[in-house]
Amino acid sequence: MEVSLVEVKPMLDCYHVADYFLALTNEEEGDLISNLKLQKLMYYAQGLHLAVHDTPIFSERIEAWLHGPVVPDLYYAKKDFGSGPLPKPDHIDFSNYDDATRNILDEVYSVFGQFSAWKLANMTHEEEPWREAAQDSSEISHESLKTFFRTQMTHG
Repeated sequence: MEVSLVEVKPMLDCYHVADYFLALTNEEEGDLISNLKLQKLMYYAQGLHLAVHDTPIFSERIEAWLHGPVVPDLYYAKKDFGSGPLPKPDHIDFSNYDDATRNILDEVYSVFGQFSAWKLANMTHEEEPWREAAQDSSEISHESLKTFFRTQMTHG
């Protein structure tokens, strides 16, 4: 019996996903990401990845906070920057991201990165995953993200 081994990349953590988004910014064009905006991009990345691949892109929880979805671990790691722009990572190893993951992250950045942090916060307030979890300030479940984002996908 022959077994073929396929390299399976381990799941990323929220810091890898955040670094990927931050690496995409173009500071010369005023393309900056605050902690608030980064949190919303993380939410959209998780939701889209769950909808397309049926697995989370990162393992950390997302909670429904006053100003929209937040990954608490990442929020507290970046909170010292206040509402200012977050710095680009000094180094990022793009080999940590498989093509499918990069496609999702690039799509999220392309579609949602153009909006301000407050516009994104307002958008998430209209969406079921945040609205349901916000009723009791709880975690936004993978199941609610997957269900909602699958309804948002266009089938060509």
